[in-house]
Amino acid sequence: MRLHLSSYQLGNRPDLLAGAVGGERRGFVIANALDGGDQERRAADTVRQIAALAELGLHAVELDLREHDPTTIGEALGQPDFLWVRGGNVFTLRMALARSGLDALIVEGLRRDAFLYGGFSAGPCVLAPSLRGLEHCDPIEDALEVHGEVRRDGLGVLDRPVVPHLDSPGHPETALLGEVAARYAEAGQPFWALRDGETLIHDEDGFRVV
Repeated sequence: MRLHLSSYQLGNRPDLLAGAVGGERRGFVIANALDGGDQERRAADTVRQIAALAELGLHAVELDLREHDPTTIGEALGQPDFLWVRGGNVFTLRMALARSGLDALIVEGLRRDAFLYGGFSAGPCVLAPSLRGLEHCDPIEDALEVHGEVRRDGLGVLDRPVVPHLDSPGHPETALLGEVAARYAEAGQPFWALRDGETLIHDEDGFRVV
């Protein structure tokens, strides 16, 4: 299982991402954590994500989960070398993954080490066993507005939550996520704490934060 889970954008070690992707180095950007928001911003940011990956020699196109359901997602996904899942609202992202059926394909693909899963903020957060606690930062109302329901289960790829943007004064959510981390700590819940610039890596050597 190959993971490149950044607090924000590519993190300080994009070279590790580039080095971990094999094959033809082709994959997808998934921006559905921004569904329901400013669609011009979403489109422009997707272009920026694709360009940033291209600078690493990674060739991406957008996979818009709004266009798919479990009957079409398998063919659309094909056999990518990587997925890059950008941040936004983790509950909106979770529902997009569930509605499209990509959640199950991600879990199975990572089990087989079929591709690398990378991303930042909500992209890593959705891999936790549970998303409970993150509603303190990400309003569930955003997912309800887009999808009419909300799920609080994560994909269960990780054994604990990820809390990004900690101790990151330049990020607008750092204070709220500091409170999320404090609540987890008080409850005895282990979590991965990431400052902007840091990345949680998983490869043949196991987990480490760089």
